[in-house]
Amino acid sequence: MLDGILKDLVAHTAGLGFIDVVKITGDKKTTNVDGIAEDKSVVIRAEFDEVIPEFTGTFGLPNLGKLNVILGIPEYKEKAEIDVHTQEREGVKTPVSITFENAAKDFRNEYRLMSSEIITARIPTARFKGANWDISIEPSLANIQRLKFQAQANSDESNFSVKVDKGNLKFFFGDHSSHAGNFVFAEDVTGNLKQTWTYPIAQVQSVLASSGDKVMQFSDAGAMMITVLSGVAKYEYIFPAMCK
Repeated sequence: MLDGILKDLVAHTAGLGFIDVVKITGDKKTTNVDGIAEDKSVVIRAEFDEVIPEFTGTFGLPNLGKLNVILGIPEYKEKAEIDVHTQEREGVKTPVSITFENAAKDFRNEYRLMSSEIITARIPTARFKGANWDISIEPSLANIQRLKFQAQANSDESNFSVKVDKGNLKFFFGDHSSHAGNFVFAEDVTGNLKQTWTYPIAQVQSVLASSGDKVMQFSDAGAMMITVLSGVAKYEYIFPAMCK
């Protein structure tokens, strides 16, 4: 069970290319994840579909790229034993490491966790207070591919702008002083955007390319959120908008 949970988490964090540390907060009711990109361009929050008893407490998963490497070692492909080890701190048992051992018990790795104090100082639990989402869509595979085409054609651009034009949600790249492009990402949307905001191309593409059902939401106040349902957890990627 832990194998699948960890692989799903890594795929939707480190696998995207911009999040390498997350904070886990778990109790008897929920198991939550918080993280933020190094450049502050994306905030991630997630909740696992089921409570993970081994993840009770507050701790950090650092260097998720290393964890991904360990999970991919063929020695752990079948009948591996994965255990979360705890230590008692101030009367509370807290996870301190995850060990991996193959079926033959002759190949072992230990992945160290970050303490509650260190991870909380790095990633405070500041729950997103929500936004008034003016537009909500389910992106199609075809339009995700069209986004990729425009990103390739405008590879010198790092951001794209979002507008509503005649009821269609359009993405714009570049401007009249340089190479430029645009396309309709969604037709006949419900709602409107009066402001023009920009968002990072690479990060949005990475999230849209991840596995799971997706919903994109846009706020005229200056935010976008992509929700991904992986079948293991609900991931929410919040993008604060940038003025063009």
